[in-house]
Amino acid sequence: MKLIKIVAWVALSFIALPIASAQNFPSKPIRLISPYPPGGGTDATARIISQALGDQMGQQVVVDSRGGASGRIGTELAAKSAPDGYTLVLGNVAPLAILPGSGTKLTYDPITSFTPISLLAKSDYVLTVHPSLPVRSAKELVALARAKPEQLTYASSGNLGGPHLAGELINLMAKVKIIHVPYKGNGPAAVAVLTGESTMMFGSGPSVVPHVNAGKMRILATTGLKPSIKGVPTLNDLLPGFEVTQWYGILVPSGVPKDIVDRLNAEIVKAIATPRVADTLVKLGTEPVSTTPAEFAAFIKSEGDKWGKVIKAAGIKGD
Repeated sequence: MKLIKIVAWVALSFIALPIASAQNFPSKPIRLISPYPPGGGTDATARIISQALGDQMGQQVVVDSRGGASGRIGTELAAKSAPDGYTLVLGNVAPLAILPGSGTKLTYDPITSFTPISLLAKSDYVLTVHPSLPVRSAKELVALARAKPEQLTYASSGNLGGPHLAGELINLMAKVKIIHVPYKGNGPAAVAVLTGESTMMFGSGPSVVPHVNAGKMRILATTGLKPSIKGVPTLNDLLPGFEVTQWYGILVPSGVPKDIVDRLNAEIVKAIATPRVADTLVKLGTEPVSTTPAEFAAFIKSEGDKWGKVIKAAGIKGD
């Protein structure tokens, strides 16, 4: 009888461990992996949310920049981390929705390797052209591309990123052939357009608007379903259903206890709602947004399905 009681006590102790850990969470610093180099939008977003979460939860949230391979390196590292809630990753469209459908060899699965916590922010890309190009609208651009097949080019920040796929989507939906020219980042891509080496680019607002204001680029459209820059139409107006957005969200490795997932979600939703965080994200050219874990999971799946079809139709191959 005594042995049975001891076994029962041990079993109950193990059952109680996740509950206790959730109640005491966090009891040490949390790591937030940013799978892109410092200085970009991903890094900036990671630092904004890490500061807010650290202040709210009473433990430091340390940003760990692990850039490379379109976000693959840092995302793989997060997937292999202990599922205890002390490792978070800032996910976005490339490693979670584009790379998985490209044939790129990955050691993680965007659906089964992670538990989504919440979206943080979304932003549209901006379609800009060199001022010498004789077009003033996306409609005129498409007409020129049809008249000159394979003669126009678009620069991007690299293969299998959002700007690359934006160009492939316009090729598919408008039935044109604009040639993709990848560069190593938004900066070199912008230089290519500024010098006339490439005809156009899909860039982030902060990376292209200063050049537009200086008269060195011309904005034709944005890539969201609704206008995000006053007076600038969307490609959705010309090509119904066209939407390409950059997005950021927090995930943890699969297996983190539900109580900790719920706690992290509540803290992120609270942080996003604060004026300090929301206003800072808006200044970066992004729209603050928060979701439930289930809503974020459904969003990732829908993005993967969407970009998988585009990749297949365009014949794009990963590494």
